[in-house]
Amino acid sequence: MKLPRRQFLHVAAGAAALPAVSRIVKAQTYPARPVRVIVPYAPGGPTDVFGRLIAQKLSEQLGRQFFVENIGGAGGNIGMGRAARADRDGHTVVMVATPLAINPSLYDSVPFDPIKDFDPVTLAVSTTTVLAVHPSVPAQTTRDLVALIRANPGKYSFASPGTGTPSHLLGELFRLSLRLDLVHVPFNSGGLAIGSNLAGHTPLSFGTPPPALPHLKDGKLRALAVTSRTRVPTLPDVPTMAEAGYPDVEGESWFAVAVPGGTPKEIVALLNREIVKAMALPDVKERLATLGFDSIASSPEEFGARIRTDTEKWGKVIRAANIKAE
Repeated sequence: MKLPRRQFLHVAAGAAALPAVSRIVKAQTYPARPVRVIVPYAPGGPTDVFGRLIAQKLSEQLGRQFFVENIGGAGGNIGMGRAARADRDGHTVVMVATPLAINPSLYDSVPFDPIKDFDPVTLAVSTTTVLAVHPSVPAQTTRDLVALIRANPGKYSFASPGTGTPSHLLGELFRLSLRLDLVHVPFNSGGLAIGSNLAGHTPLSFGTPPPALPHLKDGKLRALAVTSRTRVPTLPDVPTMAEAGYPDVEGESWFAVAVPGGTPKEIVALLNREIVKAMALPDVKERLATLGFDSIASSPEEFGARIRTDTEKWGKVIRAANIKAE
């Protein structure tokens, strides 16, 4: 049977609209079952703590359980690789951090592409890195420290929470951009790195604020600068690297939410909206501040741009310093 032209066009237009209608219906009924939240690190770390906080709030707001599954190993690569291969229906979410942008350059191979295999949801929070020195170091400012290192080549070293961590890479950026003879001493955690700094074994340290804060307040360590673009509330009197005269030494650790690439955009938008709403809650804001996090709650597009810029930026540092994963 031959349809009249007007009726044919109407049927064709309706058929073309079906995929879009299907996506909208899926978003309206999402989540249809419990949602797995992959944390690609062991329990107890900052990504895990943040992930559990957001999972709890999403469970409350959307009426379905968001449950955390820790899949650690290989600096987060195993869990991120598992997430990259998960179904693209919104029922797998992954908590990612700066290593999403670092690991492709740090390791010989990784089981994911940070740009192609994930759709960004939000860059949720960030935390700065603090350059701290032992009180025995005769430097009151970063400029003093640079002059001191240059006058004593090979004498000074800096501690970090581990090879390839954002704090380590910021220390290398400091060393490379200023052409300093400075030795890196990696540890397995921020606490151990600060412990070495406290004991004077490593006179400098680059690390996130929480492990250092009590010792900075007690005067057992001295903070010279933070690497974020702006000063941080927990260390309001400490200048940024830019204020200290070194704007190229800039960067921070971030924690974010992503989904497997190809997840319906309506679901990505819903997750972004609900996470941003959760992060505005007073109890969440208080908890994030306690953890030393600065809230960002970006759009998916802003987070995607950050992945691309950080992948390029840290790749250059890793290659220039010839850093390999241990």
